[in-house]
Amino acid sequence: MIALHQVGKQYGGGDYAVTALREIDLAIGSGEFVSIMGPSGSGKSTLLNLLSALDRPTTGQVVLDGRDIAKLSDDEVTLFRRTRIGLVFQFFNLLPTMTAVENVLLPRMLAARTTTADREIAVQLLEQVGLGHRLSHRPGQLSGGEMQRVAIARAFVTAPAIILADEPTGNLDSATGAEVLKLLRQQAEQRGATVVMVTHDSRAAAVASRILEIRDGRIHHDSAALGSVVQA
Repeated sequence: MIALHQVGKQYGGGDYAVTALREIDLAIGSGEFVSIMGPSGSGKSTLLNLLSALDRPTTGQVVLDGRDIAKLSDDEVTLFRRTRIGLVFQFFNLLPTMTAVENVLLPRMLAARTTTADREIAVQLLEQVGLGHRLSHRPGQLSGGEMQRVAIARAFVTAPAIILADEPTGNLDSATGAEVLKLLRQQAEQRGATVVMVTHDSRAAAVASRILEIRDGRIHHDSAALGSVVQA
């Protein structure tokens, strides 16, 4: 589902060049839930940007859901990201003028005119995350935990093959954070989605079936490689 071959990423050039990733080889299969950990500046965010097709590598190959990202045009990458990747951001990125349902529907609105069936899917997702009573509320009327659950539902609305989460529990209380992690794990276990989560929280990371640790732009530790898959 995800394959990186000798991937490197460098910003700038000459004396000002900064190498964020170095010779990354990585394979993540369908139905895997992988946590990525590492100190600030280790390359976690850069790796997530490559996995979300928001950036392209300086060297090497990134293959997502069978597509070599380097061979796609900008328009093709945009369409691929919109239909095959679900993104969960730490700071929600909800549109303040839209209701919860409209925010969840946004990826489908961008792709085409929405239908009654699309709205039913959005409502069902909000009900699944416990927000059936908040359908018409705007972000300013929701708590932080509720906004994150709207963002989770939005990430799921296209039934993406790949779900990427950037510190999804960073702004949540422990109970709400546990619910968010449960929802992510269900996508991997019940739908076979590939879920990759960046986190600083070792307790959140332990919910995943596999933990990667990045240091200085390289994979320093891979629990799967050692046969020590973490159990929740």
